[in-house]
Amino acid sequence: MRQQSGSLYPRHGWWNLRFRQTISNGGTTETQHKAVRLCPVDERGTSKRVKALVMKEQADEIKRWLEPANIAKKSPETIRTVAGFVTDVYLPFVQLHKRASTLKGYTDMWEDHVSRVAGDALLRTVRTVDVQKWLEQIASQDKTKKGSALSHESLKHIKSLISGIFAHAKRQGFYDGANPCQNTAVPKGAEGNDTHAYSLDEVRRMIMVCPEPAATIIAFAAFTGTRRSEIQGLRWEDYRDGGIYVSRSLVDGVENGPKTKASCAPIPVIPYLARILETHRLRVGSPTTGPIFAATNKKPVSLNNVLGRVIMPAIKRDGVAQWHGWHAFRRGLATNLHDLGVDDKTIQAILRHSDVSVTQKCYVKTLPKQTVAAMQMLESALCADCAPGAAVFDPKRVN
Repeated sequence: MRQQSGSLYPRHGWWNLRFRQTISNGGTTETQHKAVRLCPVDERGTSKRVKALVMKEQADEIKRWLEPANIAKKSPETIRTVAGFVTDVYLPFVQLHKRASTLKGYTDMWEDHVSRVAGDALLRTVRTVDVQKWLEQIASQDKTKKGSALSHESLKHIKSLISGIFAHAKRQGFYDGANPCQNTAVPKGAEGNDTHAYSLDEVRRMIMVCPEPAATIIAFAAFTGTRRSEIQGLRWEDYRDGGIYVSRSLVDGVENGPKTKASCAPIPVIPYLARILETHRLRVGSPTTGPIFAATNKKPVSLNNVLGRVIMPAIKRDGVAQWHGWHAFRRGLATNLHDLGVDDKTIQAILRHSDVSVTQKCYVKTLPKQTVAAMQMLESALCADCAPGAAVFDPKRVN
């Protein structure tokens, strides 16, 4: 099969390469005429002799563009734009093999950030420099669009998504060579806000001002540490023998199993919460099966609907607390237990983390009174050193 060599021509002060590429689009193949800039026209001019010199000088760059186009003549079904591959191949793969929450997160990142800078690029021609430009554009454009830059952590997640896209493309024969995300640097981004952990006082005040069943939902989230998706998937059959047995999660109506094997461990229900749950059961007709928290149509309730319709208006009206998200109840349970002297391994078991380092790093927050107590210990040490008859104060002695 004849290989195209492309044609070089000057335009608007640049040498341009014109060629044809065949791509797969929605299950059909189409041939497109493509033109890309190679290098600026310099003082040598645009004569045939100079054109031949430029062809030699730009041989590697020309090969980069023409090689995928020539391969496409043999296997056009593997030539896709990044958007075409993500829509037709990658996201369906994620839907089949990953959790519903993972699919939603990837889809949101793709649609909100990556698609507008990378969607039209031809998958096979993407290089590390291109991915670096995408990351910088995303960081810059989001700052312009929203008034504040994405956090460094958010940009790391976006880079991870792009890397996953190309890893799958390589596995499926749509991309050759090293993953172009390698050796890219994540832009600094904005400093992420520290995550919040609800105190017992905040929880009590929210329970007091919210009507049912929102008050029971808040108590359940705060005193079991279950995730939002797990609460939505809970059934009365899961509440037995004084504990909650998580066996499913529910995201946007899609049911999955527990997040990890450790997530299947039972959660003890304290008597305070048990009384609240039994009152809730009586209020909804004493069911023994079905969702613990059901909507009027008897299907599992959407916690975000309850949040928007009931919880937010109630806490704003009474000014009892600020909303920091459902996960702040989970962090709050870890922090409150830690403040009461419970060891980290036990807290890990209650939250059903696979690794205690996750509990320590992301969930146990230092409460203000803990920092006050620490400074009081320092004060006591200082006073002891400065007491009458004590040796001269030595800062090195204060631990």
